[in-house]
Amino acid sequence: MAAMASRPSNVGILAMEAYFPTCFVDQTALEAQDGCAGKYTKGLGQNRLAFVTDREDIASVLMTAVQRLLERFGVDPAHVGRLEVGTESLIDKSKSVKTSLMRLFGENKDIEGVTSTNACYGGTAALLNSVAWVQSEDWDGRLAICVAGDIAVYEAGPARPTSGCGAVAMLIGPDAPLALEPGLRASHVIDCYDFYKPHHSEYPMVDGKLSQAAYLGCVDACYRGYKAKAARRGEKVTVDSFDYVCMHSPYHKLVQKGFARFLYMDFLDDPTQEGFSEVQHLSGDKVDYNASLESREVDAAFREVSASSYREKILPSSFVSKEVGNCYTGAVFMNLLSLISDVGPGMVGKRVGMFSYGSGSVSSLYSFRGRIPDTPSEFTLERIQAIGVRGRLAERKSCTSEEFAQAMNFREAAYGQAPHQPQGSVEDVPVGAFFLESVNEKHHRSYGRK
Repeated sequence: MAAMASRPSNVGILAMEAYFPTCFVDQTALEAQDGCAGKYTKGLGQNRLAFVTDREDIASVLMTAVQRLLERFGVDPAHVGRLEVGTESLIDKSKSVKTSLMRLFGENKDIEGVTSTNACYGGTAALLNSVAWVQSEDWDGRLAICVAGDIAVYEAGPARPTSGCGAVAMLIGPDAPLALEPGLRASHVIDCYDFYKPHHSEYPMVDGKLSQAAYLGCVDACYRGYKAKAARRGEKVTVDSFDYVCMHSPYHKLVQKGFARFLYMDFLDDPTQEGFSEVQHLSGDKVDYNASLESREVDAAFREVSASSYREKILPSSFVSKEVGNCYTGAVFMNLLSLISDVGPGMVGKRVGMFSYGSGSVSSLYSFRGRIPDTPSEFTLERIQAIGVRGRLAERKSCTSEEFAQAMNFREAAYGQAPHQPQGSVEDVPVGAFFLESVNEKHHRSYGRK
């Protein structure tokens, strides 16, 4: 493609595709196994979680998502000039997962980008890098692809039901049906040991209480920053400034808590606003801010205050994540895809807030505007909606808690092993998806496509 004569505008998401595994386990089955009825469904807000055996790794998962994007939307690999990956499911400490995806692009080796890693934030870094490249003077007129996804696994215990797996691939370019709003982005970065992976294992070390407080504090800081940047442009932002909101979703109950903080920040800014009459006793001069992050009273009160906004702005984006579990870097984008699947062209003219969080901790709040492209285009919200996410979810295979545990055992035994022949069955890999064939004695990985 020839270099563009003028700077591109309305840069954002042209197209999206996704991959989540065929196999899932019901959270009710895990509750029955662990003797804790309601803990994972009502307590965490989850329905099911998707999982893979050692027959799939992060390279195969991401390859499947990207290949689906290329094929469904007829993207010529030669017309891709940047490929950005966001994941924390590393299989090598040096070799970027991005390099494994290059086999999808044939003779086109002139593709910039690498893998971004910081817990669940890497997908947003990949997106913002891709957008910045298209907006830059170095853009050569080709399109960018960013793909975000992970295999989230935990050792046996109370955290394992927050596992999950999935990836979202996005085509980035100008005149997009989902355009990133320029100048409206706020980030918050701190040094925090809430979730990290120091061991030779897929399993993280997690401080659950600290992680929740860090997540909520980052919601507050990013929302305040977003409001401040909007104010400099003459716009007063409240929660009603967003038609929809997609949030990073380790589990859905945390999304509910996080969204309630939007209302709490609005309340602290102006307690006289309509709708806050029942929470005046929780004003900033009566409740210490740091204490509010762990206050059950504040949480319950503002989840109640935000209930109608939550149903309107959050629920349309929540279905897929409740079904597949935590996709780490891909979670916020899986929520965006869920929103498009349900609303589609109804998003034209609407603002979608995007909150991304990665432990350690890095977070951002930014927004998209749904729009109709200025010129006739094959890239529309209708075409993204037509990929049929709900139909794919309905076609999955239900597995027992014992089968889920066996899959986790396969992965645990395989981690770092060379040579290794995967024990998981290829039968559980969907047609058209990539899978791990073998690992040789030098840790070289071979892949097949079903």
